[in-house]
Amino acid sequence: MSQTAPRVAPLEPPYAPEIAAQFNRIMRGAPPLMLFRVVAGSARAWEKFRAASLLDRGPLSLREREIVIDRTCARTRCEYEWGVHVTTFADAAHLTEEQVRATVLGPADAGCWSPAEQALIAAVDALHERATFSEAEFADLSAHYNEAHIFEIILLCGFYRTVSYLANGLALPLEETAARFPR
Repeated sequence: MSQTAPRVAPLEPPYAPEIAAQFNRIMRGAPPLMLFRVVAGSARAWEKFRAASLLDRGPLSLREREIVIDRTCARTRCEYEWGVHVTTFADAAHLTEEQVRATVLGPADAGCWSPAEQALIAAVDALHERATFSEAEFADLSAHYNEAHIFEIILLCGFYRTVSYLANGLALPLEETAARFPR
């Protein structure tokens, strides 16, 4: 995306105290992402976005969570959010360069993933392609993840598909320091 400004103007500082406090909580004192600044310009959209409550850790490990998010963003061609997550979390999630690349370019059964991670990526792909699982896909996923994990996987896929719609639909410019899709 070569655009330098989003289709909807972001909030500019100084932010209202309540918004500034919310940004600080989410960003831990770092400047707010363009995504947050744009969405927060609509009180209702910002409230609904934050109410999704998927910005917390949840039952998945950081690694599992990031695999789901990165693959979802890659499948929706959302370089903005994929890049933010890879830059922020790939190291902490112990994702290798090969695995980061595979979230965009690799098949679900790429050899760089464990069998559980392959089932996870296959589940993300199934939800992206068909919005459901086959019996075999669900059985494979269930062999590695419990019901709480499966709910979280589905919710994360849906939430980050929405985030991708926002970032892509509003043509958010890529964050300067964020990773770019591998070519």
